[in-house]
Amino acid sequence: MPLHQVKHDHRNARIETAHGADDLERYIPKFHMPQKGLAPQAAYDLIHDELLLDGNSRQNLATFCTTWVDSEVRKLMDENIDKNMIDKDEYPQTAEIESRCVHILADLWNAPHAVGTAGCSTTGSSEAAMLGGLALKWNWRKRRAAAGKPTDRPNLICGPVQVCWHKFARYFDVELREIPLKPDAVCTTADQLAEFCDENTIGVVATLGVTFTCVYEPVEEFAKALDELQAKTGLDIPLHVDGASGGFVAPFLHQGVKWDFRLPRVKSINTSGHKYGLSPLGVGWIVWREATDLPEELVFNVDYLGGNMATFALNFSRPGGEIIAQYYNFLRLGRNGYTRIHQTCADTAAMLARELAEIAHIEMLYDGQGALPAVCYKLKAPQKCGFTMYDLSERVRMRGWQIASYPLPANRQETVVQRILVRHGVTGDMASLLVEDIRRAVKHLEKNPVHHSEAKGSAGHHGR
Repeated sequence: MPLHQVKHDHRNARIETAHGADDLERYIPKFHMPQKGLAPQAAYDLIHDELLLDGNSRQNLATFCTTWVDSEVRKLMDENIDKNMIDKDEYPQTAEIESRCVHILADLWNAPHAVGTAGCSTTGSSEAAMLGGLALKWNWRKRRAAAGKPTDRPNLICGPVQVCWHKFARYFDVELREIPLKPDAVCTTADQLAEFCDENTIGVVATLGVTFTCVYEPVEEFAKALDELQAKTGLDIPLHVDGASGGFVAPFLHQGVKWDFRLPRVKSINTSGHKYGLSPLGVGWIVWREATDLPEELVFNVDYLGGNMATFALNFSRPGGEIIAQYYNFLRLGRNGYTRIHQTCADTAAMLARELAEIAHIEMLYDGQGALPAVCYKLKAPQKCGFTMYDLSERVRMRGWQIASYPLPANRQETVVQRILVRHGVTGDMASLLVEDIRRAVKHLEKNPVHHSEAKGSAGHHGR
């Protein structure tokens, strides 16, 4: 048969390229399910190509979350993608690994009886924080009811907190008393607590790694202030430590800082496994000082998965892979490994701070030493330099870097800062490249001032 008479078959797998497939030649709806499905490879290619528009997570220095994991973690996650960790009867070893992680954390945080304490995994530190808050509310309500006092006006005391605590207060009908920052302060101070506390206070939240400035709130000083308040007034107010980030840093880098269960007033601690715990996204932890600090009313027993089991997380079905990955990190790294990794991050942050401090317009607020591996800084004279932190963020994003710019909380909102988080995988070489890009961006903005710039930025331009 002559060559020109050979019918060309577009579906011939040997000659078809991925982007020449019939499936990708037709319109694919975006807001309703297609009538006819795609071939697996075509569906993969379509989604894969769309996701190329996302930023590079390794250059996302605004996030606290893990962006680099071992290949062994990926393998374990793949092998356990089908396991529902709540089904403890069907997957008893996953349940056992979760229990081991709880007790490892209790020991890491110096619980009096680490083997016998209570705790669980969650989808992240936000859910874990809410469980800690609920325990505080229930325990307060029981004490008030036993004393014949009203239980309708609970309040919670905190400094600048992550939005999860605002959600907790709104969802569970608790007044959130957020202490404003003092002038030039980067976190709440212990002497501010007493005026906000009263008989309706369910607890005080101390943040180990303030979201806005990356510093540790002085938990030990908080505990002493509450001890003094109890001695004067009889009010016995517990502490909950939000260690979303610092809970996995302080035990390795700042062992002399007392913030954990060594302080009797600390009743519960939450943390995020997928931040400085080095696990993939999707796991947090909550641990109580004693099993009795978790009210029985918050524990549910279910028997419809095959066996009778207790559960007290807000979510029910959840993947088991992240929990297994957390346990892998505990075994793989040990205390020495976590210490080496976080010390390397802290050293990189210190280098960043030194280099950034040499830029004329920048004033450091936190230099990466003594708390989280991170830096926080502001403009020395925002009204005079012709650009804002938002402009600087936009300029360095042209090179792929994502850096958070935002105003500080109440009483300091005129101060706009930038924060750079140094996580595992943010190397010294990457940090050097970032500094050079920031220098180039500052020089460009000096020569090309942004006329809409103000100290607070332009709400319309920056979307704030």
